[in-house]
Amino acid sequence: MKCNIPKRLVLSVIFLLTCIIVAAQEKQSLTLEDIFENDIFFQYDISNIKWMKDGRHYTSVIPDDTAYYEHILRYAASSGEMVDTLVNGAKLIPGEEPYALVFNDYHLSPNEKLVLFATEQEPIYRRSKRAYYYLYDIDKDSFQSLAGGGKQSYATFSPDGNKVAFVRDNNLFYVTLDDMHVQKVTEDGIFNKLIHGSADWVYEEEFSFAKAFFWSPDSEKLAFLSFDESAVKEYNMQLWNEVYPEDYRFKYPKAGEQNSVVNLSVYHLAEDKKIKVDVGDETDMYIPRVEWTQNPDVLSFIRMNRLQNQMELVHAHASSGESKVVLKETADTYVDIEFNDNLAYLEDDKHFIMSSERSGFKHLYLYTMAGEIVRQITEGNWEVSELLGVDEQRSLVYYTSTEVSPLERHLYSIDFKGKKKRKLSEEPGTYDANFSPTHQFYIRKYSSAHTPRQVSLHEAPSGKLIRVLEENKELQETVQKYQLGSKEFFTFRNTEDTLLYGYMIKPADFNPSREYPVLMYVYGGPGSQLVQDSWMSDRDLWHHYLTQQGYIVACIDNRGTGGRGKNFKHATYGQLGKYEVQDQIDGARYLSKLPFVDPDRVGIWGWSYGGYMSSLALFVGNGVFKTAIAVAPVTNWRFYDTIYTERFLQTPQLNPEGYDAYSPLSHADKLEGNFLLIHGTGDDNVHVQNSLMLQDALISAGKQFDSFFYPNRNHGIYGGNTRLHLFRMMTSFLEDKL
Repeated sequence: MKCNIPKRLVLSVIFLLTCIIVAAQEKQSLTLEDIFENDIFFQYDISNIKWMKDGRHYTSVIPDDTAYYEHILRYAASSGEMVDTLVNGAKLIPGEEPYALVFNDYHLSPNEKLVLFATEQEPIYRRSKRAYYYLYDIDKDSFQSLAGGGKQSYATFSPDGNKVAFVRDNNLFYVTLDDMHVQKVTEDGIFNKLIHGSADWVYEEEFSFAKAFFWSPDSEKLAFLSFDESAVKEYNMQLWNEVYPEDYRFKYPKAGEQNSVVNLSVYHLAEDKKIKVDVGDETDMYIPRVEWTQNPDVLSFIRMNRLQNQMELVHAHASSGESKVVLKETADTYVDIEFNDNLAYLEDDKHFIMSSERSGFKHLYLYTMAGEIVRQITEGNWEVSELLGVDEQRSLVYYTSTEVSPLERHLYSIDFKGKKKRKLSEEPGTYDANFSPTHQFYIRKYSSAHTPRQVSLHEAPSGKLIRVLEENKELQETVQKYQLGSKEFFTFRNTEDTLLYGYMIKPADFNPSREYPVLMYVYGGPGSQLVQDSWMSDRDLWHHYLTQQGYIVACIDNRGTGGRGKNFKHATYGQLGKYEVQDQIDGARYLSKLPFVDPDRVGIWGWSYGGYMSSLALFVGNGVFKTAIAVAPVTNWRFYDTIYTERFLQTPQLNPEGYDAYSPLSHADKLEGNFLLIHGTGDDNVHVQNSLMLQDALISAGKQFDSFFYPNRNHGIYGGNTRLHLFRMMTSFLEDKL
């Protein structure tokens, strides 16, 4: 039977279907509200994972269906399945209040019968914080405050689980849990004069630790650092809240100025006695790391000279305080303290594993306790990024490295003899891992430029996948709905024929016959790396937003950045700004020659060290860059702290030319393009003084520019709608000026 359908109806149906298909294929455009307010690109993780001592279970914090409570659940590593509820959040009710405890962090006691909760946590500086701590007895279902007298910092169980040490008001205390007695270890700590058990500002910022006390393995001793900062000059930061601004003064040693005098002591609990450790006769030095060896009578610490070109690993006897140097390294430039995090004392109490750049690349070495090299464990023209674990039972070391590419971080195992190396990661990208105490299992995290965070549970040493814990499917689906370009990696050679890595984000509707303006994003500081195959941050999302407005965004890692060996990283020593900025200028010229780039519309922006770079690039590279934005920049290294600055420049007294030759203040008269300067007035790290002095130099030179200050905001410039305001302002500036 023949069915006659009117041609007009057929065409109408085809048109309707076409419209439906086109509508389905249309992508949404990003908005700044999507990125900085609605947070629709939130990347999930597995919250607060903590391994249990048996190595076969781990805990994680999970909210219940009502979202009123958070529970601590126990999981079996062999399956990844939830076994039981270790702590029911609904039972955590302090005092008589009818509401459940909201906790910021938790720690299990060594016997896993007690839980220490941190509540009402507040930041002090970047890594320091204070909180109220509560103890919860799982079996007794009892709940009590750790100690009265106000908030504490860094509450930590002793290895035997019978005591908790903490810091309050610059003094060190411990609590005996059987009777909840609070014992003072020190009592002469005074704000801005003497600190016990906590790091001072510059140690916290540059040596990356705030807690400065350490339980011995036998729980009978507490080692702790003391910082006499009475001779350190104060920085005065005004807080703009009331009719009269409030002065906040804190000790901040600027380059070339007086540091704290640091001492190391061991407190013996039973005798209520402090033994001062022999740290040497030189007081103008650093102790950036302290830890106990496997022997509870031997304390290990690292000592560095003021210029940080000499590192000594020292072992001290806890009872006498006598010390002995077991390992020493020197350099013409500096010994990178970051590698000293890769230090592990073995349970045999005869060896330790430590990394070194002695070969020109950061690698792992096996030493005797006397500091003699047994062998180099890893080797090659690539770097070990992080030592993740040491499985002594199987004589295996786990680490991440740049062996595949400087742009990637892959996971490996290798035996103590440097043999049987095995790659435990597959796809290109960036990997990290958290190993169980027994090294039978590990939780692996992975992302790439095109794949958000993937969290999975694996068996060790085989690497066998047990279970995927988080895939971020919702985020992947969200990304697919938006009109985002892709991140493309590229290489080029600078004017000195050095190979440099970069990436470029083009508009999703990129047309190679068009000419696009380019905004370069820069950080560029020593050992840093922006050009890496990993998932995007909110700044990357803003860059994608800019591509929708018709820009190309590019980023280049200059000489001095990390992942490529000692010579590449140390190339900028003694003259920060010289080679880094030249590489950014060379990069801008390389991009300008591409057929789809408008050579008259190249801009650059950066934050912190990146703000230093973007300012200097615009001034020195006038005619190359049309526009620059500098957020919280260092404008003269004389204004920055001792540890960071002197590591790369020596002191101003020894190297004045290195401080002044490439200071933006010295080149302010060269400004020819459009410049936006932004800073938070509450920045305790890179002080607003830097931007005010640059303003003054530009005014003196008769240069016009734009600037904006965020009242009381710190170095991160955030809080409320601050980030949305900031990036909306920068977007408007680029639309007008680039």
